[in-house]
This record gives sequence, C-alpha cells and structure tokens, in this order.
Amino acid sequence: MPRGRRARLLTLLAVAALVITGALMWADDGDRPPGYTTNEAVIDVAAAPGSDDRVQLDTTMYVPERTPAPAVLVPHGFGGDKNSVAREARELAERGFVVLTYSARGFGRSTGRIALNDPDHEVADASQLVDYLADRPEVALDEDGDPTIGVTGASYGGALALLLAGTDERIDVIAPVMTYNDLGQALLPNAATTEPITSGTPAPGAFSDGGVFKRAWAGSLFSAGLGPARPSGPAAEAPEPGDDPEESEDAGFSSGTAGASVPTPGQRLPVGENDGSPCGRFTEQVCAAYTDVATDGVASEQTLALLRRVSPVSVTDRITAPTLLVQGTSDTLFGLDQADANARQITGAGGEVSVIWYTGGHDGGVPGAQLRATIGDFLEHHLTGKGDPGNRFAYDVQGALRTNGTPSVRTVETTAYPGLRTAPADRRSIPLAGTEQMAQRPPGATPSAVSGIPGLNRVLANSSRLAGLFAVDPPGQAAMFTSEPVDSQLLITGAPTVTLNVAAAADSARGRDAVLFVKLFDVNPDGSRSLPGSAVAPVRIPALPADGSPVEVTVTLPGVVRPIEAGHSLQLVVATTDQAYATPTEGAAYRISLSGDPAVSVPLVPGTTMTSGWPATQLLGIGGVLAVVALVAVVAAIRRRRSHHVDPELAGTPLVIRDLTKSYPGGLTAVKDLSFRVERGQVLGLLGPNGAGKTTTLRMLMGLIQPTAGDITVFGHAISPGAPVLSRIGSFVEGSGFLPHLSGAENLKLYWAATGRPVEQARFEEALEIAGLGDAVHRRVRTYSQGMRQRLAIAQAMLGLPDLLVLDEPTNGLDPPQIHQMREVLRRYAATGRTVLVSSHLLAEVEQTCTHVVVMHRGSLVASGEVSDIVSAGGEASFRVDDPAAAVKVLREIDGVISAHADDDAVHADLDGLPRSEAVAALVRAGVAVEQAGPRRRLEDVFLQLVGEGERDR
Repeated sequence: MPRGRRARLLTLLAVAALVITGALMWADDGDRPPGYTTNEAVIDVAAAPGSDDRVQLDTTMYVPERTPAPAVLVPHGFGGDKNSVAREARELAERGFVVLTYSARGFGRSTGRIALNDPDHEVADASQLVDYLADRPEVALDEDGDPTIGVTGASYGGALALLLAGTDERIDVIAPVMTYNDLGQALLPNAATTEPITSGTPAPGAFSDGGVFKRAWAGSLFSAGLGPARPSGPAAEAPEPGDDPEESEDAGFSSGTAGASVPTPGQRLPVGENDGSPCGRFTEQVCAAYTDVATDGVASEQTLALLRRVSPVSVTDRITAPTLLVQGTSDTLFGLDQADANARQITGAGGEVSVIWYTGGHDGGVPGAQLRATIGDFLEHHLTGKGDPGNRFAYDVQGALRTNGTPSVRTVETTAYPGLRTAPADRRSIPLAGTEQMAQRPPGATPSAVSGIPGLNRVLANSSRLAGLFAVDPPGQAAMFTSEPVDSQLLITGAPTVTLNVAAAADSARGRDAVLFVKLFDVNPDGSRSLPGSAVAPVRIPALPADGSPVEVTVTLPGVVRPIEAGHSLQLVVATTDQAYATPTEGAAYRISLSGDPAVSVPLVPGTTMTSGWPATQLLGIGGVLAVVALVAVVAAIRRRRSHHVDPELAGTPLVIRDLTKSYPGGLTAVKDLSFRVERGQVLGLLGPNGAGKTTTLRMLMGLIQPTAGDITVFGHAISPGAPVLSRIGSFVEGSGFLPHLSGAENLKLYWAATGRPVEQARFEEALEIAGLGDAVHRRVRTYSQGMRQRLAIAQAMLGLPDLLVLDEPTNGLDPPQIHQMREVLRRYAATGRTVLVSSHLLAEVEQTCTHVVVMHRGSLVASGEVSDIVSAGGEASFRVDDPAAAVKVLREIDGVISAHADDDAVHADLDGLPRSEAVAALVRAGVAVEQAGPRRRLEDVFLQLVGEGERDR
C-alpha cells in the first residue's frame, strides 16, 4: 500500500477509536424523559393557630413513576424559594421519592410575612404540609394520617427540618445542612467562658451570654427580607473529592441567602405588604428584634427570647428521629459549633446522629453531587430500609490549590462522632511563645481589622493574593503569640481552645466589658499567613476589674479542618476590632497574656481516607483511551520498524531526498517532486526566494511534518517523527529559544539533559570551540548580542557533533563581522568530515561559504551542483593581464570566442563553452602575462537568471 494511503488509513482508524471512546464516555440518557411528573399547587394554611386568616404557599410536588412512595419535604434557604431546591428535588424524585418543595412565608410567590421559623407560623405551615401529603394517594403511609416522610434542607430550611422533627412525631428522618442550633448564639456569639470546657466532642462552643453582634451577616440576612420577594436558583456548589476542575467552576458564590434583583412576576402580595415599611416582609416582632440589636449591638432579653423560640435548641431535647447533620467548614455564619451542639443535644434525647463536615457552607457553597447522593442514601435507608445508613463521622480535608486555582479535596471517615457515645476527641497542645502584650482599640474602632468578607470568603480562600489582603490587623491593635514550626503535618479537626488573661490597661477600660476577637493563623515559612475559614472567635468579658487585675477566660476558637504542613507555624492573634462585628467605639487598651499552660489545644480526629467508589463512566473512558494508546503504539511500532530499516547503498550518504512532495488542503503545493543528495564534507546551500519551499523541506527533514509523497533518508534510514536516526542530526530551524536568566552554558546543558542522552556524549567543549563563544558562554543570555545568540544556537545544534548539521538562516540579524565569523564556524565544522546544510537568502555569503548549492523555485528544483560549476556555466570569463589591448586581440582570434573587451587592467570575454584553461594557454603563448582568471558571473546573477528578476524578494 502506498505510504500516503497507509498513513491516512491509520489516522482514520485512530479517529474512529476516539469517536467510539467519546460515545462511551459521554453517552447518557439525557434524551430519556425524567422518571417523575410535577404538579404545581397553591396550598392554604392557617395564618396562625386558631386564626381564620389564611396564607397561600406556592408548592411543587414531584411524583415518581411508582407510587405510593415515601415522601421528602424540602424547605429552602433564607432568601430563596422553591426553585432554589429544584435540583435536590429532581434528584430525590429520580430515586423514587415523592418530593414536596414550597416557598416559605414571605418568599417567592407565597404570601404572609417572615417569622424566622416561628413554631406558630413556618413550623406550623410545614406540619400542615405533612397533613397534605398524608392525604395524597401517591404517598406511602406508616398509618392513617402519618406519611412515611423525611425532611432535608439547608440553612433556614435545615433549621425548619430540626424544628419540625422536634414538634411533629410523624417525621421519620431528617438531614439538615449548614444550619444553626441557637440563632441567638449564631448572630451574637461569645466564645469566652470562665468555666472549663467539658465536652469531649471535637467542635464545642462556649455559648456564653452577652455575645458580640455579627453585624455584617445579620445585615445581609435582613436585607434579603426587604422589598418584594425575589426569584432564586440553585446556589454554587462546594468542591468535592475527585471533582473535575473545569466542571467544578461556579458562576457565583451565593449560598442561597440572597436572590436575584428583580421582583417575581405575578407575585400575589396582600394589600399593605409592600408598603415601604422598614420591616419589609418581616413580622413586627422580628423587625423589632432586629432594630433592637442593630441599634447598639446589644440584644435585650425579649430579643434573645424570640431568637431562642425560633431556634432548634428549643426542641432538640425532643428529637429522636435519625439525624444526619451536614455542616460546612467554610462558614462564618453558622460554624461547626452549631452542628456540634445539635449533635450533643439530639444524642442526649436518645436520637441517632451521624455527622458530616464538608468543604462548603455559607462562605463555601452548598453540597455537591457526591454529598447530595450521600444524603439521599441516608434518607433512602431510613425510609425504605435500603441504601447506606451512614452511622459515622466524615470530614473533608481541603489541600493545596491546583495550578488552575481549584482546591484538591479528600474525605476522611471514622466510625462515629467523637464524644457522643464514644471516647472523646484527642487533643494536642501546641506551645505558644509571647509575653504579656498591650492591644489598643482606637476611638471609633477605626481602622478595624479585616478577617474576611461574609459570603465571599470562598473567593478569598482560593486566591493567595486576595487572602493576604483580608487578613489584616492594624498596628497596635492585636497581641500575637506564635508556635515553633511543626515537624510533620498537623491535621486540626475541630475547635482549638486557648486560655487567656485579659486586664484593663487604662482607666477607659476599667469596669467595662472587654470585646476582643481571637483567631488562629497558619503561618508559612516565608512569613505569609492565612486564616482558615476566615473564622474569628468574638469574645465579651463582662466588667473588667477596676484594679487592673486580669480575668482568666477559656476561648473556643472556630471549628476548622486544616492541615498544617511541616515547617508551618500557628499564630494566635487577639485583636480589639473586626469589621464584620459591632465593635464598641470607645477607645480602650488591654493587657493580654497566655494563662497557665502557654499553649493552644487542637483537636485531632484520625480516620481513613475514603475513595469515591468505581466511576463506571470514567473507567469506560479510560478503557477507550487505552485502546487509542494501543492503536497509536501499533502505528509507532510500524514506523519504528520502518525507521530501523537501512538502505545499504545509502548508509554512508548523509542525506538523500527523492521525489519529495508536500501538499496542503486547498490545492497549495509547497514542495513538488524535489530530489537531491548531499555527500560527506559538503557545505550545501539551499537557495530560493521566499515561498520556494525551503523551510518546509527542512521541517520534513527534521520529522516535524509528514511529506505527502516521496521520502527522505539520512545515512540510509527513512525519516519519520521520532526516528532514531534524527539523533545524528543537529538543527537550528525557525529561531532559537533560550532562557534569558541562564548562562549560555547552562542553556546548553539544560537542552542536552532534555534529550535524555549521556552527558559524556554532548562534547560541550568541542562544540563551543567551533562556535567560538569563548568566556561569553558563562554570561547570562540576556546580555548576548544577536551574533552571540546565533553562535550559541549553532553550538546547541553542534552538541554531540552530529554528522549532519541543518541550519535555517543562521546569519539573520548579523552584521558583516559576525557573518564572517559565522562563515568560519561552518567551514571549520565541515572540515571535520561532517556535512552542513544551510538555508539562506544571502547569496554572496552562500557563494563564499558553500561548496554546493540547490536552487528551489515554487517548490521545485531548478538547479543543483558545485558553486563554481553553476557560476561558470554561462561561459563568461574575466582575465587580469599586463597588456589588456594585446589580450583582447589574442582572444578575438581564438575560434569560438564570441566577444572580448578591455576594462582597465581586466579583460572580459564570452568564451561560449571554450574552457578557460585553453584561453589562458593562448594568452601565455602570445606573451601576455595572466595574473588571474575566473568566471565573470556571480552566484546572484545565476540565481536571478534561474528564478527571474522579480522573484528574489518575494
């Protein structure tokens, strides 16, 4: 089979294999209709217990193909609506559940006002929706009026799941996600206590009274309830183990706490609900509570009572349904301490609890597909007896960023959440160094420390440049205590604790509350630092002693999952301000020191790193890729066998080109039927105008492109990509590429190392001697002149002293002295018995440097041979004599001479084929002394005659 046809057939087979592989990898049932139907409905519920007023809830029910089936109620997050959980609903419906989503009061198209999951309002609404499902024939029942039902939701919806399970005994299983235990402690946290921390769980919170108002987050949440309700969609997903970096990119970073910016079309709000009230869509009680705490940062007893009433802590002692608590490690709104409290309280009530910490949260994103599948397995097991019961504790560890900025993630699993019904979590003390320090709060609390931006901390965490900008403590406002670098990786899993002494350092602080912000940094060996999760522990110490004596407090730092790499240090920072919190504006100064054991206690939860199972689609894809690789290997083997074949007649000939053709689509033929050969010791010049095909020929010679027809042999071996004989060729084609910050010698060594050949074969000294760089080879390349760069490129091509040296325009950009030096370099190299092939458009230099030339024009050969033969082929000759007039007379009398004339002391004659030696002999016989004889034409004249006057500069 002709070579071209065989190559095309192999290529076609490879493409076919790739197409089959793609079909295996990407084939899915996307064209198959979903395994469920949807029903939209508006359900009326009582506006309040015993009230005749009604609230309309906008709902969607997803009904699977097979019914009756267990039901799952999916409430949405704050600021969302039923559309924001449509993805979760579809996935659960595909599993065979009847799924009911709805827009809560004050959101989406539902009416009513937001009461923050009040038991008499939102929780009662959800219970009435359970009644509705119990009456549906599609829903399986445990008994009359009692559907088989689970509840899962995130944030606001997760709290609703807990509250409903604590008030409605019909709930069989719940899976709340990134939610809270006590809204008062979440929005007004106080992480300091004078009592010892007795919990053995890994992320307990102090949950002390008199917390510091989380102003930035609270303001964001309150603004989501102002104005008309707004539509919402699925939120950004957190990264998961094995995520494809391209597929895990998200367009947004919202966790569902805010919607779009346009009103919902056709929204049915009662008269007066959109009247410009400062309360927006909130009830008067919620609005009054927010006004109370937002005004001065301090909550009244009435506000604290309302927040506790609408929080799961009010019912967790009554929850016995199996519970999967999913909490994010990137969450400055609802930290791990909130899930820890829920786990302890539900376990105390006799409930069965599993816990998962994932990389997301309100700052990091909602659960991705893998975690949603785990939640689905948990619900399926407890509603049908199938699936994974999930009685365990698992946490995700986010490692270093990939090159494209996305994080790597792995999951670690252990049998149970430590400290519930098992042994307490292990802890390790990390000593901290630092004496007592003074920290001041400036009047007005400005400038304030910046630890992050609520809701956008995920962006900061994935950018080392931005993270450095948002971990700032103004000078004089913080005390710092630092550990020695750790010897090996330390995986912090939970909430570290530290004991501090705090005293008033000025009269302005005596007898007043001390408000401080404690955080634990991961410090790199270069001194840069990052704040895990951008999390801060706010502290309020009531009424510091007026005599300046210290108060000892234990601080529970925010729960994190953070690998501290070997060589890194921990730095504890106690700051007086933070822009995310309501900081007192009075100036103050505090003396801060470590108390007792000067160390930070960090929790450790060892476990087993989990895999994500057998990815069938990926394995099929890998199998297809392996098939393609095998096909490529077969093609390569055929080419290798062909490349090892030696033509014995040409084994000693450096280069033979026969009938070489290169065509491109569109009818362009760059090289056509080109044939020539190059012998040992020759310096051959490849000439031709621009577009003649010179560079294309050289690229085919180097195996960079495949010819359409014909062949090239080097020392009897056929040339193909990767052919072993290419190691006998040194080349400089289409410019050099050197690293400017390295020296010439270092560039050469780096290039040779990339070839994989032994160092002793490089023959650096000989190549450099021929190139003539001298001591300049030890200077950085950025200091080289153009001529030196060209000579370095020639030296690189000469490494290993290849038998065939191929150079494309080696004198480009050189001045006359440098061109002369380059000429000497090539002559010296050819003098060693090797062969040089030069492509150039400097005809005078080719004439002086090359022994042989090949002239190309429009892809074809027009002349080849020795330079002297080509130049003298026309018959014109010049003679330098002592008597020009006598010489003209003698030459005109010789038969065959067409013309002769004198020009000063030179005589020019057209010999018309007569050998110059006979003309010289005739002149000598006539007594004319001949000093010099040679052809009159230059190579340029011949070139222009061959290609045409207008072709030289094409």
